[in-house]
Amino acid sequence: MTISSTCAATIGYFYGAAPWLVTSLAIIRGISVIADSPQFSASVTEFSEPDLIGTMLTIQTSIGFLITVLTIHLTPYIVDLVGWRHAFSYLAFGPLLGILAMARLRKLPQSILLSGGNR
Repeated sequence: MTISSTCAATIGYFYGAAPWLVTSLAIIRGISVIADSPQFSASVTEFSEPDLIGTMLTIQTSIGFLITVLTIHLTPYIVDLVGWRHAFSYLAFGPLLGILAMARLRKLPQSILLSGGNR
């Protein structure tokens, strides 16, 4: 999440730079964002009541798609407001919130259920 947040916060500053550089940064962010999701899915499966796991994963996936659709539709408006250089910075807040959520989760005694008890 740190990688995806950093990429989102900085990619706009490479606007107008060499296309290979911007593309590389975008690919790194795309790969890191994909890697973020399983952490939350694992948490949902470990902490949900067994008969609610499917429902909870459906809710989580639906929220993820909703956030994705909203950010895709908001980006042109943000570009109009702040320009390309700063337009993607707002995407850094999601992973930052994820980092805070996972740090908070790690402090709970139930976190021993995750990763085979490895903290």
